[in-house]
Amino acid sequence: MSVALKKEAVVCENLRIATDIYSMWIKEPEMASTAKPGQFISMYCSDGSRLLPRPISICEINKKQGALRLVYRIAGKGTEEFSMLQASDRITVMGPLGNGFTLEGKKALLIGGGIGIPPMLELAKQLSCEKQIVLGYRDVTFLDKEFETYGSVYISTEDGSKGTKGNVLDAIRTNGLHADIIYACGPTPMLKGIKGYAAEQGIKAQLSLEERMACGIGACLGCVCKSKEVDHHSNVNNKRICKDGPVFYAEEVEL
Repeated sequence: MSVALKKEAVVCENLRIATDIYSMWIKEPEMASTAKPGQFISMYCSDGSRLLPRPISICEINKKQGALRLVYRIAGKGTEEFSMLQASDRITVMGPLGNGFTLEGKKALLIGGGIGIPPMLELAKQLSCEKQIVLGYRDVTFLDKEFETYGSVYISTEDGSKGTKGNVLDAIRTNGLHADIIYACGPTPMLKGIKGYAAEQGIKAQLSLEERMACGIGACLGCVCKSKEVDHHSNVNNKRICKDGPVFYAEEVEL
């Protein structure tokens, strides 16, 4: 895992790409030089009443330009503040944080649900194997066109407005998709279903868990999940999602 830095980054652009969804590029060469797909950064608000940073997944890494792309949803006052930042503004960030995906497999299923879709984009870029990319939305889609460069894209929407009506597993079964490795990020009910599907099909799976985080560095134990093995830090069957994850092999965690 790379060493986390706390730095002041420069906002390069911050664009609204869908309802309440924004795409921000920040310039921070040291973080960009060591970041890996599946890691995240913590972003700090300038409003002093919001002390805790907001964890945001890394969507893209541009090492040459020393920049990171963050695609986030407005979920409260903190992310609403981020949405108002403009090019040349500065923001305090810490990262890269957590453990990212391990690149492996010959034929991969990349599955993203909701705001779990952005971190799959850098993964899709870096994986050199055959890729089938399944994106699950409630209704409005975003980033789907950008994935088409890196593999076959399949979409599910809850309202059936685009792609398969239903969830990502419905899209996988409807399109008869198969793979020897699954990578997934999204809400816990989706990951729980994917874990069961992977076990049923005998497919190895890496899951990136979403959780509210306070410190982002494993000190506060505010984002633990149940694990198969005893954690040496807490001495119970827990894993710290921010420090030990957010990516785990499916058999490591209970969902």
